[in-house]
Amino acid sequence: MQQSIIHVSLLVNDYDEAIDFYCNKLNFDIVEDTTLTPDKRWVLIKPPGSSGCCLLLAKAANEMQTASVGNQSGGRVFLFLETDDFYRDYHRMLNNEIIFVREPLNESYGIVAVFKDLYGNLWDLIQRHSQKNN
Repeated sequence: MQQSIIHVSLLVNDYDEAIDFYCNKLNFDIVEDTTLTPDKRWVLIKPPGSSGCCLLLAKAANEMQTASVGNQSGGRVFLFLETDDFYRDYHRMLNNEIIFVREPLNESYGIVAVFKDLYGNLWDLIQRHSQKNN
């Protein structure tokens, strides 16, 4: 048997502001942007070079969803962005005014720092030791 997670929904307030942040500040790619109804789009994004799971940008459609925008994990790190060059991406993100709430640390598993997206969700930027450039 083979299974895989192909998409993770990320609640957003607005499709275009989310696309602007993820694509222009984090350098993600748009995989698909299809209008389904006047108020609903199917927007998939992914990190550059990724062949794995995509984020589905899901516009909050009611009060409960709106209240969860930016807090989908109850204040814990929600998503983990792996890179092949930590300091290249860390400095690019700083230049793009990404807010880091935990500075880089060299942990047993790799280099990691925590940043916030435009809604306040926490992300790890991580380069595993096995991925370091030699």
